[in-house]
Amino acid sequence: MAKLWGGRFTQDSSSLLDSFNASIAFDQELWEYDIAGSKVHAKMLLSIGVLKRSEYESIINGLQSIAERIKKDEFEFKIVDEDIHMAIESALIDLVGEAGKKLHTARSRNDQVALDFRMYVLDYNRKIRLKILDLMDTILEVAKEHTDTIMPGMTHLQHAQPINFGFHLVAWCVSLKRDYQRFSDSFERNNFLPLGVGALAGTPYGNDREMMAKDLGFKAPTLNAMDTVSERDFALDMLYDISMLLMHISRFSEELVLWSSYEFKFISISDAYSTGSSIMPQKKNPDVPELLRGKSGRVFGNLMGLLSVMKGLPLAYNKDTQEDKEGVFDSVKTTMISLEILKEVLASMRIYPENMLKMAKIGHLTATDLADFLVREKQLPFREAHHITGEVVAFAEKKGVDISELSEDEIFQITSLKLVGIEKILDIKTSMNARDSLGGTSTRRTKEQIDDLKNWIDEKKNG
Repeated sequence: MAKLWGGRFTQDSSSLLDSFNASIAFDQELWEYDIAGSKVHAKMLLSIGVLKRSEYESIINGLQSIAERIKKDEFEFKIVDEDIHMAIESALIDLVGEAGKKLHTARSRNDQVALDFRMYVLDYNRKIRLKILDLMDTILEVAKEHTDTIMPGMTHLQHAQPINFGFHLVAWCVSLKRDYQRFSDSFERNNFLPLGVGALAGTPYGNDREMMAKDLGFKAPTLNAMDTVSERDFALDMLYDISMLLMHISRFSEELVLWSSYEFKFISISDAYSTGSSIMPQKKNPDVPELLRGKSGRVFGNLMGLLSVMKGLPLAYNKDTQEDKEGVFDSVKTTMISLEILKEVLASMRIYPENMLKMAKIGHLTATDLADFLVREKQLPFREAHHITGEVVAFAEKKGVDISELSEDEIFQITSLKLVGIEKILDIKTSMNARDSLGGTSTRRTKEQIDDLKNWIDEKKNG
């Protein structure tokens, strides 16, 4: 079958080349964007006098017919067409004849693929942002119920200070907010129309790129034709943003795995989102968070893959950039399902506040409160207060109790300091609520943080 570009060739393409060269197996994902771009391009050609009204209408009707066939799974994607652009153009010519041959005037596959792929990336940028907001909403609904649920806050995976569970979940949401903002920034940076720049140097037809940008929802046309067909920064931005998001999700997932173990037993993941063992009938495995944790490596690989493709390419377009899409498609699909399933896991998990409190009473979490008390009430330098507190912790360790269980008299025997009211200061809940500075873990401050995030989410959803 003759290629649409084959005029200067005297031999047919080898079937091996067809298989090696073709991208139709994966870039058919872009069909909706290709047709949308072609419709607007046809409208532009009509406006500059390249197409007659009858030809324009014939092309639009033909493109619509092709779209309907694809939706109904009645369209045959052929490897000889190489890519989605040639597949649709060939089908259009078959449908409408000579008018279809005029559609490619004043454009190249170079700017056409840059358009289709960019539209896909921007479209899924929006969709991912909405799913991030939905996930944050779910997390905050759980957090709102647990602003008094005390758990051990950890550093180095060692018990550090008492916090509430809601505060911990808010920390997740703050990182997700940054993810949302990262996607939003990338969207603004890349929301420029590539179409109409031709192969690399512009066209002699006087393309109305401003009109096409407006019709396709772009902020404006791109500035430089050569850069436009060469760069894939928009795809790399998408892969980087996804990598950051999945890195955060991986960290959340690690905590879900820990918390669902018998050693912690802070939560139980719903049976609907757990799996069993083929040999050990008692097992209930946290496979969803484990898979989410693993997905981060997959999307990191896609980012590094495209960086490696792009790093040595001269201007302008090179066929290497055909390798830009599959990693992005994979990362986008991975992200969409990851956000959805994590939301469902969190909404359906069971929480055990009593186990969190029990763990908070291990590890001397209120030791810092004793040091702070000595600084405030006895005017001791913090380093001296730190040393005295260490001696009290050592005594509690020897006695086999937590520091919060020591009496005022016992602390007096160790320190020779009369610390009236210290038993209340060392109480776990008092300690948690004492951290009442802006951004702190107290119940009051946690509720403020939840309200602040909820207001921000509502603004983004309604803005």
